[in-house]
Amino acid sequence: MSNLGKDFESLLTKAAPRTVDQMGLTWLLAAAIATIVLWQIPGGNYILYPFTILATWFHEMGHGLIALLLGGQFQKLEIFGNGSGVASYAMSLSLGPIGPALVAAAGPMGPPIAGAALILASRSFRSARLSLTILGGFLLLSTLIWVRSLFGIVAIPLLGLIILGIALKANRWVQGFAIQFLGVQACVSTYHQLDYLFSYSAGPLGLSDTAQMQQRLLLPYWFWGGLMAIASLVILVQSLRIAYRSR
Repeated sequence: MSNLGKDFESLLTKAAPRTVDQMGLTWLLAAAIATIVLWQIPGGNYILYPFTILATWFHEMGHGLIALLLGGQFQKLEIFGNGSGVASYAMSLSLGPIGPALVAAAGPMGPPIAGAALILASRSFRSARLSLTILGGFLLLSTLIWVRSLFGIVAIPLLGLIILGIALKANRWVQGFAIQFLGVQACVSTYHQLDYLFSYSAGPLGLSDTAQMQQRLLLPYWFWGGLMAIASLVILVQSLRIAYRSR
């Protein structure tokens, strides 16, 4: 084959993925905007309900897993029908105020970090399928080990089975779009709980995560809420930029 022919073939193999990627990015950004719109209209929350439960799972697992990593205990996870959840954990005092503050921050930052990981996994069909399989399997495993609320025992494995079904049965395009869509939903869920990030109280549950950070690190809760809101947006934008940049 001539050099001109090789150059043309190389151009095609590089240009085609970029075209497909751009279409995918457009649809995903539209999905993110539609999500925000649905939050504002009556009945919109019902459509987004499964993603709300998944975001709560990411949030509470963030608390529990960081507590484990820091030498504490992840005792149980409760998720309720109204979309709220509680992670019960015990922390060692050896870390001083930093450890509990990190565990508190891990909840609000859990969904955007998990979402960014899912978006990055979409860079190849193989990693997308593997990541969906891991996510579905971990949802099932977490139910066995930590989930202790009746609603959670039903809802979390159901989500896990649906995600596993997509990983094992759906075609590659559906798998790629599904993992990107789940990733964007997880990231933008931060903005569904802005009132929580900028609240001192978490109702009957006690202090909010940002209020707990204020107690440990002195700066006001609204500072930590704003910082995490900005960080969530940066994480989303950067993960999309990396996932869709020229390969």
